[in-house]
Amino acid sequence: MIHPHGGRLVNRMVSGEQREQLAKRCGELPKLALNQRELADLEMIAAGAMSPLEGFLTESDYRSVVNSMRLASGRVWSIPVVLSAKSDDHKQLKSGDELALVDEAGRALAVMEVDGCYEVDHDYEAQMVLRTSDDGHPGVQYLRSISPVYIGGTVNMIRRPEHKDFVRHRLEPKETRVLFSTKGWNRVAAFQTRNPIHRAHEYLQKCALEVTDGLLIHPLVGETKSDDIPADVRMRCYEELISKYYPSDRVVLSVFPAAMRYAGPREAIFHALVRKNYGCTHFIVGRDHAGVGDYYGTYDAHAIFGEFEPQEIDITPLFFDHAFFCRMCGNMATTKTCPHGKEEHVFLSGTKVREMLGRGELPPAEFTRPEVAKLLAEAAG
Repeated sequence: MIHPHGGRLVNRMVSGEQREQLAKRCGELPKLALNQRELADLEMIAAGAMSPLEGFLTESDYRSVVNSMRLASGRVWSIPVVLSAKSDDHKQLKSGDELALVDEAGRALAVMEVDGCYEVDHDYEAQMVLRTSDDGHPGVQYLRSISPVYIGGTVNMIRRPEHKDFVRHRLEPKETRVLFSTKGWNRVAAFQTRNPIHRAHEYLQKCALEVTDGLLIHPLVGETKSDDIPADVRMRCYEELISKYYPSDRVVLSVFPAAMRYAGPREAIFHALVRKNYGCTHFIVGRDHAGVGDYYGTYDAHAIFGEFEPQEIDITPLFFDHAFFCRMCGNMATTKTCPHGKEEHVFLSGTKVREMLGRGELPPAEFTRPEVAKLLAEAAG
């Protein structure tokens, strides 16, 4: 099976006597309440999904990631995974201190071994990572909402965040790896999504299935922007599609707990590296991956993979052009396979789909399966 990024699957979950000791100490330690993105990041770090990270980025790692898409060690890592200070008290933490990381209800989840605090320039981070400092970008809006003081250090998780949704679909990397091995899959393609699966997405997934043993449909269920389709609606769509249109023995549906950064090309690299940790050998990269608005070029997320040697990424990207239904061809196609003009192509933007649903209209079957259209219409009310 493919090796995790960095060579080993990180495990920052503690148990037994160590867990009991840390849990007791939490009552005496300064506490820091994590926001939704930080909670998702903590969970993924502890489970090894973000291997080789063992905690939130230290200053040297942060500056290296922002400037060169590499950790201080030189290993490829494209997205800052950081913890922001929440008060002046937290800004005074120094190397060697311990900090209890708690959820919004005050429940202790982990103990952080602090490496140090450091101040950052959010405008610079936005320009380097998001390629914009425009306040209209949701990633920029997030940076504006948090402290410019970050706290770096390793984490030891004593309690997982509580989840009441998608419980049977919350597979950690060690679990997906065992599952793929049990199924005898050597070549596994991962599909990242924060949207319902329409016909274009289905086409890409089935093309990937033609050249691999299995497919991991891995929808992101962490924090997204307010007008994205809610995760519970999307999950019902995925389940309906898989039950009717996919070979059930060749597809696994599991949720990806991360928050969206909307960082376009950089997030495509991040999404690929993380799926390698889950045991995937191939990663589907489509049109405007992890994009928002018109901040990124249509295929910038393809081009960025060329900035690294293949062995540095060590997961095979599957690049796909914009897919659509062609009336003349009578099937799904891309510009690589279809000779006809745009007037023959059925393609609807997310905005157009929302407008149609708002009027009580169903998107055409050439764009989305009727079962998905029905579920979206019901959710739109």
